[in-house]
Amino acid sequence: MDRHKISAIAHTDHPIAAPLGDDSVHALLERALPPGDARLLDLGCGSGTWMTRAQAMRPDLRAEGVDTDAETIAAAQRAVADAGLGDRIVFHAEDAAEFTSPHLYDLVLSIGATHAFGGLLPTLEAARKHLAPGGSILLGDCFWEREPGQAVLDAGFTADEYDDLATTVDRVTADGWTPLYGHVSTLQEWDAYEWSWTGNLSRWALDHPEHPDNGQALKTAAEHRDAWLHGYRGTLGFVTLLLRSTPRP
Repeated sequence: MDRHKISAIAHTDHPIAAPLGDDSVHALLERALPPGDARLLDLGCGSGTWMTRAQAMRPDLRAEGVDTDAETIAAAQRAVADAGLGDRIVFHAEDAAEFTSPHLYDLVLSIGATHAFGGLLPTLEAARKHLAPGGSILLGDCFWEREPGQAVLDAGFTADEYDDLATTVDRVTADGWTPLYGHVSTLQEWDAYEWSWTGNLSRWALDHPEHPDNGQALKTAAEHRDAWLHGYRGTLGFVTLLLRSTPRP
């Protein structure tokens, strides 16, 4: 079972592939979305949930999403076409880091996808290239709530993989961005996300006892659950920042 299939199953009941509840997503979009006939770009869009929710809030919005998972992109494109939104929401199955467009965008999103660009600052640099003058970026990434202990490192993380929240924001501002808003995911949001992730994958395995991937799915869910509960729970944080470019002096 490849990681794209695992992710698709694990996010069945939590289509926002990040530790964010529905109310938080709505509040972030309400602050970030420009009025009127604006353009939105989601780099690392997955199934396109951010775009469909944004379009529901701003019917005149035109949105494009980019992701490497061609199967997920195809399914998402069919879903928006069936909903009559095919002229408003467009998907591209390609590497988000290599994506080019003739358009600039009023809002660029990249939530939980910095790994696709090689880190926080490369993600911001990629987003900057697509940003219209006066536009905003909505960026979501992890940080350390506290210094990671050995259990976190044993779960596969490295101590220098992330910074604390203050250092993370300092790096962003030093790179030429001004934060307009930020949301730090709560422990309850993390728990809901992780229980959903591991539970969906486990349920799929139990519902498909004869499937050749059954054992791997159960094993992956158990390992993920152990890494979370015995490792990074309460240590790994997630922050979503609304940013605009800082004027040069």
